Amino acid sequence: MSLSLPVLLTGFGSGLGLIMAIGAQNAFVLRQGLIRRHVFAVCLVCALSDALLITLGITALGTVKAALPWAEPVLRYGGAAFLLWYGGRSLLSALRGGQALRAAAGPGAGLGPTLATALLLTFANPHVYLDTVVLLGTIAAQFPGQGLAFGLGAVTASFVFFFALGFGARLLAPLFARPAAWRGLDLLVAAIMGLVATKLLLGA
Repeated sequence: MSLSLPVLLTGFGSGLGLIMAIGAQNAFVLRQGLIRRHVFAVCLVCALSDALLITLGITALGTVKAALPWAEPVLRYGGAAFLLWYGGRSLLSALRGGQALRAAAGPGAGLGPTLATALLLTFANPHVYLDTVVLLGTIAAQFPGQGLAFGLGAVTASFVFFFALGFGARLLAPLFARPAAWRGLDLLVAAIMGLVATKLLLGA
């Protein structure tokens, strides 16, 4: 099967447009990039997770929706509970204050817990399924016979975005050497988590 460059670029643009907005997953990747812990592993897990969901959307969107009607409410309330917990933790960190990037050089969360958090922030958020499975799957359906090209473009966008976000975050390191900036980031993360959780609970 030949790959259509216009379709591949459409997939890249569509995928990039959907994941660029700062959300729970992106905020976590940004934070890991700033503290320089498990950055490659976190970026890889997030990109591979997106690739899995994009592939699912392109190849089996209709089947999934018919076979798992119970999944949406489970993901909605379970995801909201997790996001509220994570946001509360970030809010508490902001209220305590005193943290700076240089203070993050000591022992922190291990690789296992870090990747578990990344996976939860990915798969416990119904909006991820809406973006990757439903929306990208629907757009891909407009290009019969070119699902591979569209999917390759969208998956490439995920890899480019997450690795750019994770490793590009270190450019902000001088700013986050100040406790006030770190407190602001924690407040932003808490606000994002709370907003996403509220939207889930309200069914938005």
